[in-house]
Amino acid sequence: MAELVPDVEAVADLLIEAFARGGILYTMGNGGSAADAQHLTGELVGHYKRDRRPLPAVTLTTDATVMTCIANDYAYDEVFARQVQALARPGDVVAAFTTSGNSPNVVEALATAQSRGAVTVLFGGGDGGAAAKHADHLLLAPSSETPRIQEIHTLMLHMISDKVDAWAAA
Repeated sequence: MAELVPDVEAVADLLIEAFARGGILYTMGNGGSAADAQHLTGELVGHYKRDRRPLPAVTLTTDATVMTCIANDYAYDEVFARQVQALARPGDVVAAFTTSGNSPNVVEALATAQSRGAVTVLFGGGDGGAAAKHADHLLLAPSSETPRIQEIHTLMLHMISDKVDAWAAA
């Protein structure tokens, strides 16, 4: 994990800069990675350790109506990309959590985010899979085992939350 600290710090700084300019963080993932995405959003909208103002963050998995509409009318591979297309703007950050890096809906959403001028962050594992080529910032757990990757993702999102929390409370 020590080797990842500079990259984690850089993503925290990126979020601070985005929030300072009025940007929004959009997060996403499937299954346990969706829970990690919600975890990060909760720490930012609520708070991590300090009483401070809420920060603008949205998890794209939390609106069941939108998710099922897109999956039904288009395809499950589009559930995140379509939301990113509707919401993300230059100055925003789109962060994806995926242990394999190969979920088509995540890969497509990151590509869409980049095309819209948003900055992209990938919380992944191993080499980041297909999603890595669409990420401006890579936070890759050095493992191929899903439980280890998710544990490292939790540590990284807590480190990011702590730094952003301190900034927002100042």
